[in-house]
Amino acid sequence: MEQREMRRIGRDVSVVGLGTWQLGADWGEVAEDEALAVLDAAVDSGVTFLDTADVYGDGRSERLIGSFLGQLGPDRAAGLLVATKMGRRARQDPAEFTLDNFRAWTDRSRDNLGVETLDLVQLHCPPTPVFFSGAVYDALDTLVEEGRVAAYGVSVETCEEALAAIARPHVASVQIILNAFRRRPLERVLPAAREAGVGIIARVPLASGLLSGRYRRDTVFGAEDHRTYNRRGESFDVGETFSGVDYELGVEAAAEFAALVPEGATPAQAALRWVVQQPGVTSVIPGARTPEQARANSEAARLPALPEVTLKAVEELYDRRIRGLVHDRW
Repeated sequence: MEQREMRRIGRDVSVVGLGTWQLGADWGEVAEDEALAVLDAAVDSGVTFLDTADVYGDGRSERLIGSFLGQLGPDRAAGLLVATKMGRRARQDPAEFTLDNFRAWTDRSRDNLGVETLDLVQLHCPPTPVFFSGAVYDALDTLVEEGRVAAYGVSVETCEEALAAIARPHVASVQIILNAFRRRPLERVLPAAREAGVGIIARVPLASGLLSGRYRRDTVFGAEDHRTYNRRGESFDVGETFSGVDYELGVEAAAEFAALVPEGATPAQAALRWVVQQPGVTSVIPGARTPEQARANSEAARLPALPEVTLKAVEELYDRRIRGLVHDRW
């Protein structure tokens, strides 16, 4: 699989990684053996970048990855870059984002993952003022100096938060929602990141599964699935669920997207391929609940680039059906 450099870290990562929110919680139950099989299938398919967070299953996702790394052994595990996130287990108050808390949070993640030093820790969509606080970045620099983390980045909800982080000299990566139904980061965020050498990690690339083309108006998701309980932002930012697109409209737009997919690719693979070929993207991190999904996602990296006629048609679909609903919100 193609590897792209995170320039401020000096390490390469696979252009298709694996997001592991679904292995912890909020997407329906995934048994431990199935979760480990997903991780194994992804790595066997060329994935070298795994993304997790301390809040996914209150540490379950991290612990599963830690167990998987132990099974791989130190030599093979050294070829992977594991990114985690911190901050969502605490009160969402800027006053909580202190060096003492950062130390406690990263110590817990280090224990969960079974590592001395975290490869990459990201602030997990904290309150907006956190992105503009010099004291926060000073504290993150201290974590690097102390060897708790090798590098740090941020996960953001808005383009403005991303641009604030990119302007900081030691931010290694920005994780942001980017997909065919969330195009605003293409305008300023990706160009700024390229210029600064900041890695872009594209999350929610399938708009919570909409772009897979598998869902219908009457599809029922489990009660524990955020696609049921967060459609209006009841538990966290609504933009994390279906990219903030109204579900019924999204199903209709996804059917139009599926009709544009070139022969030889599934809608999900085409949606991932769309993200991969956006200039400035370092890695895209689809989730997978089965080994088959993990392998299919990885294959998207090996597809031919989407032709210009398809790219134009996708843009037209966005402008006609989606732009007015989401573009200026995030």
